[in-house]
Amino acid sequence: MKNVEVALNVRAKLGECPRWDEKEQLLYWVDIDSFQLHRFDPKTGKDDFITFKEEIACFSLRQNHDGFLVAMRSGFHFLDGWNTKLRAITDPEATLVKNRFNDGRCDAEGRMIAGSVYPPKDHDGANLWQLGTDLKVTKLAEGLLTSNGAGFSPDNKTFYFSDTPKHVIYKYDYDLATGEMTNGTVFHQFPFGNGRPDGAAVDSEGCYWTALYEGSRIVRLSPEGEILQEIDLPVRCPTMVAFGGEDLKTLYITTVGARPEEELRDYPLSGALLKVEVDVPGLVEHRFAL
Repeated sequence: MKNVEVALNVRAKLGECPRWDEKEQLLYWVDIDSFQLHRFDPKTGKDDFITFKEEIACFSLRQNHDGFLVAMRSGFHFLDGWNTKLRAITDPEATLVKNRFNDGRCDAEGRMIAGSVYPPKDHDGANLWQLGTDLKVTKLAEGLLTSNGAGFSPDNKTFYFSDTPKHVIYKYDYDLATGEMTNGTVFHQFPFGNGRPDGAAVDSEGCYWTALYEGSRIVRLSPEGEILQEIDLPVRCPTMVAFGGEDLKTLYITTVGARPEEELRDYPLSGALLKVEVDVPGLVEHRFAL
């Protein structure tokens, strides 16, 4: 049984999008509902953060510049460095006032794929978008409730994402040269009532790790979609995983702290940043091209 540890004992409202910077050996992550981008140094235990005026949902480091590409309620922006001002790029959902961005990841060519969430969830109002290296956006999928779990296979030929309220993870053939995705199929359908797939990461063997929101565990799926491993967690609502450490064998897990009082009594580590050592390393995170 894997030993789950507390990497950072905080009470994030909605911890999400952990991203390991292999150059700086730092973990960046967000607290969506606190409007914060965090920077955590595992060696010192120090955690800094920037607070914005709106939700920051997901982000990517950049290939040729300092700073980040960020996806916020108001669309895509550049953040050129820590504590610098946002530079707006585009907002493909400007007319969808109830939507906000939620989860995303870059492909190996440096495009950003990010999906949105439609919080009322009374109809399928969320979408999946691609921000190209020319800063133009393309809609890749629509008719979603909560786009989540973006990830790529090690050979970059398969793209995964989930629709969390539907308990389903999809996989698509992905053409890295063009950025097109085709032949979508169900990768794994989780049963209702015991956790639903949230954020994810793919390891070097091509296995897909997902956090099961309200399921108190993370799950490793084979490239064929079979459950290979489950790790129980001391929280009810894990949200996403990321591989970090010098050998990329430390799996960091963000969690939710804004939960009912009774649940917080049962799970006092809710909102903490957790970690667990795994046997198979992850992949270096792709960065946005610009």
